[in-house]
Amino acid sequence: MRYLIHRVLASLLLIGLLSVPAIAAKRSSRSATLLSIDSVNGAEINKLSTRPSSAALLRVQILLDRAHFSPGEIDDNFGENTRKAVRIYREAKQLGSGDRIDEALLRALVDSDGEPAMVTYRITDEDTIGPFAGTIPKDFRKMADMKRLSYTSPLQLLSEKYHMSEALLRRLNPGASFDRAGTEIVVANVQRDELPGKIARIEVDATGQRVFAYARDGRVVAAYPATVGSTERPSPRGEMKVTAIAKNPTYHYDPSLNFKGVHADQPLDLPPGPNNPVGLVWIALSAKGYGIHGTPDPGKISKRASHGCIRLTNWDALELARHIGKGTPVIIEGGQTFGYHSDDTGSKTGFSERRGARHRYR
Repeated sequence: MRYLIHRVLASLLLIGLLSVPAIAAKRSSRSATLLSIDSVNGAEINKLSTRPSSAALLRVQILLDRAHFSPGEIDDNFGENTRKAVRIYREAKQLGSGDRIDEALLRALVDSDGEPAMVTYRITDEDTIGPFAGTIPKDFRKMADMKRLSYTSPLQLLSEKYHMSEALLRRLNPGASFDRAGTEIVVANVQRDELPGKIARIEVDATGQRVFAYARDGRVVAAYPATVGSTERPSPRGEMKVTAIAKNPTYHYDPSLNFKGVHADQPLDLPPGPNNPVGLVWIALSAKGYGIHGTPDPGKISKRASHGCIRLTNWDALELARHIGKGTPVIIEGGQTFGYHSDDTGSKTGFSERRGARHRYR
């Protein structure tokens, strides 16, 4: 009897294991269908559903990015950064409060733009030629020995170029060779128009972890998710000004700061590049030691505390830098509601501008 029971259980287990690949394949096939270029570009909001489909959510994320209401990294995830973008856009366009993705929101985004959310792109030699870093070491001493903190692969380059997570880019293009010029892939259509003019002022909401850009007439013309300070080293509050802007900054580490996990006992200059600890741009503020900058980890924006600075994705920080100048007012306000693990080592360091000036920042 016991033998028969064991055989029955073994048979049931075998049937279960054999059915898992079939179920997984079915789900994978469904996801691929939902996120095809046609399904995303034609996605609508189902009034009977409480949540948008994956295709509709992705369409909304991309159109928000095109409208300069950034969801951060486009990842087909209705996370906090997307919710922030939806809330701000709804309020700015007088669509009511909250983070609902409804028909009115989608219609406003589509009517204000008219471009498809997704397009095809043929990978070029420039995308694949490099040089690429392969891997970025965590040890600052090893980073300092590198010539440039470049992208690690064509996949990382293309993901950042189109404001997407690497996982989403792979999922949209199963089996694609991202390191082969001539390969046609599906990407987010984020090649948007520039902002209509210079930004008159920047407001940083430290509580909501957001950055707002205002036109002279008081309109919000851009909004970005941000990582603002930490409980240990909160960003200063009050009004300050932009004092300098440096692209491709060099990161200077001061060993007297004794950062956790950094074992260098001498000053280090970490070379520029998209995987530099402050990303592709540094915007210095008049509060000594503070600034707005990019990041090598766009997926962690608003999810991990910095050491006092205001961190954006590289593409959002670059857009902001293009539309401001020396003297642009920056107001930082809000309390400390972080709740993140503070392990960023970007505190109290500096950058070198092309003319050789050096600044300190947190």
